[in-house]
Amino acid sequence: MEPVGEVSFDQVPETWVANNGSWADMGIALGQEPPKGVWLTSRYHTHYYDDIPGLSVDKSDMVSLSQGGSVSKEVLYKLDGDVHIMDPNFLMNRFKGWEQKDIDEVRENIGPVFGNTVFSTDYPWHEDYRYYTLMEAFEKLAQVFQQQERYEAFEAVHDEFQTNLAPVVPGRSERPSVAVTWASGDAPGKFYPYTISSGTSFKHLRDLKVKDALAKTDVKDFHSSRGAIDYETLLEVDPEVLLIRGQEAKTAEEFQNTVVKHMKNHEVASSLTAVKNDNVYRAGGLYQGPITNLVVTERLAADLYGADAELYDRQRVADIVNGDF
Repeated sequence: MEPVGEVSFDQVPETWVANNGSWADMGIALGQEPPKGVWLTSRYHTHYYDDIPGLSVDKSDMVSLSQGGSVSKEVLYKLDGDVHIMDPNFLMNRFKGWEQKDIDEVRENIGPVFGNTVFSTDYPWHEDYRYYTLMEAFEKLAQVFQQQERYEAFEAVHDEFQTNLAPVVPGRSERPSVAVTWASGDAPGKFYPYTISSGTSFKHLRDLKVKDALAKTDVKDFHSSRGAIDYETLLEVDPEVLLIRGQEAKTAEEFQNTVVKHMKNHEVASSLTAVKNDNVYRAGGLYQGPITNLVVTERLAADLYGADAELYDRQRVADIVNGDF
């Protein structure tokens, strides 16, 4: 797998560390124990599993690898994972103090490093090597854990879901123009903008075939610019639908009673078409794996297109996780 090349194992890994919830969810789908750590446990939204019968993940002992904006090698030594499912370039480009010699040290003294930054293709340093789709990355991880049959079973679920989703998505002229942003808190005042790209964090939006309201504007994607926009800029764009990330800990009702209520009472935000027409929704998590993607895609299909039927077999997902192929 790029950029790590060929990685071999003496035996199937039992313990592991993941860079984010995308890979963590893949591991759960493959019947593995949860990873010992992820970048930020708060962004691994395990409550999505509430939709799946009998499936729950306890992350109370899971460690956030990112502490104060950095990742310590000492934490990785302490966790002592059999494999580190993370992109070494993400470590070296996003966290100070990480160089190739540090990656080599982790490989030699703790365990292999295997991964790719699949959630985003917008980091400039990711332009030099291949990006993997969610299912391609999932298949690679299945090889690591020797769970190819589980992967194939999930692939069938994914294909059936796509078939069920197709008639829900309207023709191009009827698809909404959406702006995807990140904003935290109950009364946000600034927003980090995202243009819809080929990263796994946008798979649900690509599958729903929405139009990107930010794509042809001067607004720069957050991953490349690290910049924020305000309500005035949003009003200039004035998308039909506003999708907000950073709000996944809230239920739909809580989101409406806090963030949306704040916008309706805000001098500028209240003029947004999306606010006036009640088209402000949670955008879905930044990190998506095969299970969580089903959950957030179906949820947004209901929000955007009024889909009111289950689009994937929840019991089938549970059975696969439990080893019943």
